[in-house]
Amino acid sequence: QVQLVESGGGLVQAGGSLRLSCAASGSIFSINAMGWYRQAPGKQRDLVAAITSGGSTNYADSVKGRFTISRDNAKNTVYLQMNSLKPEDTAVYYCYANIVVVTSGVSREYRYWGQGTQVTVSS
Repeated sequence: QVQLVESGGGLVQAGGSLRLSCAASGSIFSINAMGWYRQAPGKQRDLVAAITSGGSTNYADSVKGRFTISRDNAKNTVYLQMNSLKPEDTAVYYCYANIVVVTSGVSREYRYWGQGTQVTVSS
């Protein structure tokens, strides 16, 4: 079994910072891309940032220059450093990881999701 556990959400004033973490554990052979989505009330879930196993990153236009995604491959963990937070960043943030597992000698990649963590930015 594989699970992703998130931490680091909370309430912050506009202009403040938060750091989200997401650690993967379980029967992991390897991890490819990891990243973060967010979902505000009444809206669809949108990609915030992603990072490949080699460290290449991409960001939503709305967070470029303010958010930084990084990962620690030794710890199977992805981070999201969020600076200059705005009220419109308020959402539930979900991490994901594309994880390769081996079952009966066959390797397959699956996308796993974290449980979600609330980020609230007050004006």
